[in-house]
Amino acid sequence: MTTEHYVSTLELDAKAEATPWARRHVRDVLSAWQVADERIDTTELAVCELVSNAVQHFAPDTPGAHVTLTLRHDESQVIAEVADPSDHPPVANTMMSEDAESGRGLFIVGEISKEWDYYLLPTGGKVVWCIIALV
Repeated sequence: MTTEHYVSTLELDAKAEATPWARRHVRDVLSAWQVADERIDTTELAVCELVSNAVQHFAPDTPGAHVTLTLRHDESQVIAEVADPSDHPPVANTMMSEDAESGRGLFIVGEISKEWDYYLLPTGGKVVWCIIALV
């Protein structure tokens, strides 16, 4: 018996408007893949944090920059990947104050995902990814 795998990719301009488009894409695609609503919500939150980080911290220095969202799904997990043009590694802020208005993105991703990490692309840039368990 073979396991079905699904993949969806969306390229976005590296602008603030990328986050709501990414959110909508996650909801539409995972609904079509019949992922449970609570896992859609979790994936949506993780993707919003990853896309926001890419747009806010890494891509603004590159004119015409894009971020690419890739969703992969098999029977047990969703893998969300966000590629951006920067070679700078993501940094999780573990020493934030309770009243901080930003800086929690990767902390949140770490709390709601099974795991997260990043890798550098041979052509430049990087991919930050996380795994959302479905079972």
